Amino acid sequence: MSPVDASMNATEKQRSIDQACQGANVAVLIPCYNEELTVGKVVDDFAASLPLAKIYVYDNNSSDRTAEIAREHGAIVVHEPRQGKGNVVRQMFREIDAEYYLMVDGDDTYPADAGPDLIRPLAENRADMTVGDRLSNGSYGKENDRAFHGFGNNLVRWLIKVIYGYSFDDVMTGYRAFNRVFVKTFPVLSSGFQIETELSIHAIDKNWRIADVPIEYRDRPEGSESKLSTFGDGARVLMAIASLFKDYKPMAFFGWLALLFVILGLIAGIPVIAEFTVTHLVERFPTALLAVALILCGALALTVGLVLDTVAKNNRKQWELMVYRTYDTDRI
Repeated sequence: MSPVDASMNATEKQRSIDQACQGANVAVLIPCYNEELTVGKVVDDFAASLPLAKIYVYDNNSSDRTAEIAREHGAIVVHEPRQGKGNVVRQMFREIDAEYYLMVDGDDTYPADAGPDLIRPLAENRADMTVGDRLSNGSYGKENDRAFHGFGNNLVRWLIKVIYGYSFDDVMTGYRAFNRVFVKTFPVLSSGFQIETELSIHAIDKNWRIADVPIEYRDRPEGSESKLSTFGDGARVLMAIASLFKDYKPMAFFGWLALLFVILGLIAGIPVIAEFTVTHLVERFPTALLAVALILCGALALTVGLVLDTVAKNNRKQWELMVYRTYDTDRI
């Protein structure tokens, strides 16, 4: 390639990046449930920040004027009857075709002017998913006054770091961007607010490139209420982490379970063995049976882990081939 051709290619690439940061081939995804107080402003702000983007509002059985207001402000409005944010995201990812996807809540807590910053790493091919980080600059702690939300976010971040070895700056944020291949190969399993955790764990497990982008968070305006249940949805998030750990890393999950059973079996069995070496009698027969049962459970858990680990590796191979096919389809 001549220097002139290389220069022209670089210019074309930069032009493509700049257009993407203005919203070219970008779909703004706004899942909404009873957000009539804020959805109009959110649509307007993103239309100004990404003037070339298509803005989609998926109304999830709102009982107020959310859908009507979003339509009045120029958004493409779609109704999703299955309740829950995960169900909405699943349908968005299935139906919408774009090169880049920017997902944001409709509660006006995330700044639209950060949209180009989340799109740029994708357009520059430096990331497959970008994450709007509310925590690093302290804005979330200042603005959010809901008890235990910060603790829950930190707990989930810690668990993901322990299990997967990756430390997110902000794992529960609803402000993210993705490229097309990420979206079209992501199997949504969650039905509710666990979707952010699922997106994060999927990105780590499948070795996607992740970029954290600091943003300024602002709390909901007066009169607007969060749909997130701190304890109910928090428990579901923790259950989702455990379920995905079992599915993605079955050998580790069942290996730890096997170790726990063996330790409990040894705690129950060692005194029985010690007594037998002295008296040559098994006087605590129920305890001996319990110890044997626990050791057998440990062996069974280890066997299950080995079998499911083989299944998980085969599933990963099939998923990798699906990713290759999706890349090839996009090049046609």
